[in-house]
Amino acid sequence: MVNILAEPIRRVFKSLLSKPTAVIVLSFLFIILIGSTLLALPIASEDGKPTPYIDCFFTATSATCITGLTVVDTADNWSTFGEIVILLMIQIGGLGFITLATFFLSMARKKTSLKSMMLAQESIPSFNLQETVPLIRQILILVVAIEFIGAILLSIEFLPRFGLKGIYYGVFHSISAFCNAGFDLMGGSKSLYDYNRMPLILFTINFLVIVGGLGFIVWKDLLDYRKNKKLLIHTKMVMCLSAFLLAA
Repeated sequence: MVNILAEPIRRVFKSLLSKPTAVIVLSFLFIILIGSTLLALPIASEDGKPTPYIDCFFTATSATCITGLTVVDTADNWSTFGEIVILLMIQIGGLGFITLATFFLSMARKKTSLKSMMLAQESIPSFNLQETVPLIRQILILVVAIEFIGAILLSIEFLPRFGLKGIYYGVFHSISAFCNAGFDLMGGSKSLYDYNRMPLILFTINFLVIVGGLGFIVWKDLLDYRKNKKLLIHTKMVMCLSAFLLAA
């Protein structure tokens, strides 16, 4: 009976793995399951007691899919370990698991297979297969640079208030803002309310949210503008609509 059921399941699973979109969905599900399991550990909670798994699963899903919704306060409920797990899921969700995997394979001088390139192209997406890996490298370098600058600017305000932990706060909120995740470590469900008169924090967070929300295609098109002297219709629409919505 087991063998009879195993064969159809194997065929379905094999069929899913042959489709780039399905692999991307499964990779997100994999990250959510791993993240929720780690968050369910006692070490992940502030009081050392396991958080109900449904709350862990919701938090992991929200972090990986960067929705910004929470059922428990991030600072009050999770330990530093739990916060780092959430931060990693935010970063992976913002960039895409396939994108990161392709980048690290290329950095390790592993030959990128055609299937991996197709997955990465679907995940970004890029314009053609040949430019997929170079584009991923450009994107990740740009992301790290922007998040690093954001972390420095935020740390300028956080260091006097939190001491050396202010650097950690700067890194966390820079990544969270850039990935449009909406998670914060301020506690008491106050978000950034206490910083409503601090321009450096507000403008830095705003900049990170806006730049992160534009998307990979817009970034590449803007970077290539000096060479091509033209912009895609997609880029023009995103830029114009973003400006309009912000002004409105």
